[in-house]
Amino acid sequence: MPRLIRTTSENPDFRALVQLLDQDLAARDGAEHGYYAQFNTIASLQHVVVAYQDDEPVGCGAFKPFDADSVEVKRMFVQPAHRGQGVAQAVLAELEQWAGELGYASGVLETGKRQPEAIRLYERSGYARIPNYGQYVGIENSVCMRKALGR
Repeated sequence: MPRLIRTTSENPDFRALVQLLDQDLAARDGAEHGYYAQFNTIASLQHVVVAYQDDEPVGCGAFKPFDADSVEVKRMFVQPAHRGQGVAQAVLAELEQWAGELGYASGVLETGKRQPEAIRLYERSGYARIPNYGQYVGIENSVCMRKALGR
């Protein structure tokens, strides 16, 4: 089981993992990557979780307020060598726990059709597809999901 810490986007391990995430997404999304990148800035995220295996940062995720009752899960990533070991599930569960502690009732997120492993993770974790929201309305590759927290 990974060791999880709660931090902010100032954390250098989080920043390094996000660079790897952006490289992975650029390869998957190709020309569309620039559109998505504008919504994924990490300048002032106050709710970040970093996962460690033997003191090595191996995964991360974050959330930011979405509306009065919901958070938006952002920047989920696990290094390829550590996938399939429950790291993403642990990070997501910690983010949900933290959001619940702060009084949020639900979480929303956007992922892409080119990230089938992410879609499977979120579905297994209780997220259900919803109509695309905000900047993702009409974007063919986007998959938006929602989950009530505390379940």
